[in-house]
Amino acid sequence: MKTLTLLRHAKSGWDDPVARDFDRPLNPKGRRAAAAMGKHLRGLGLTFDRVIASPAMRVRETLDDVATGFGPLSPEWDKRLYLASAASLLDVVRETPAEAASLLLVGHNPGLEDLVLMLVPDERGGLRDTVEEKYPTATLAEMTFAVDDWADVAAGGATLTRFVRPRDVDATLGPDEG
Repeated sequence: MKTLTLLRHAKSGWDDPVARDFDRPLNPKGRRAAAAMGKHLRGLGLTFDRVIASPAMRVRETLDDVATGFGPLSPEWDKRLYLASAASLLDVVRETPAEAASLLLVGHNPGLEDLVLMLVPDERGGLRDTVEEKYPTATLAEMTFAVDDWADVAAGGATLTRFVRPRDVDATLGPDEG
C-alpha cells in the first residue's frame, strides 16, 4: 500500500511586484492558511517518508509555514514540479523508490488537481466531485494505492481518502467575499 499526498501552495501575493512568477511570495492569508494546515496535519498524525516540492518561492514559504504547526519536512526541491502537468507529476511519483510508503508532493494547480482527477476513478457523489469543483490554495488531497511499487501507480488506480481545504480547518480561511 502506498499513500500519495498532494499539497497545493498557499495563497500568493499578486500585489507584490516581482520580476518572475517563480519569485511570487505568499500573502498574509496564505501564511495563516499554511500554518493552520500544518497544525491540522500534525493532529491527523500524518507522516511522510519523502517530500518533493517545487522550488518556487510560494511553495518554499508554504512549507516553512506548514512546518510551524507540523514540524520539519526536509523537502527535496525538484524544478520539474514548478507549474507541472499531471503527466509530469505522475513521472515524479513513479520514480519514487519502493521503500517509501508515503510521499508528499507540494506544488501548483492545475497540475495537482488534474493528477487527482487522473488517478481517482470517477464515482459521482464522492470526494472526487469536490476536487473537480475546485482545488483551493493550501488544500491537501490524500490518495492510497494498492501497489507495492510507485512505478505501478496508474490512472484510475487511487482511492481518495482525504481532501482538506483551509476553510475546513478554520472558517476564516474560506473564500474572500467579492
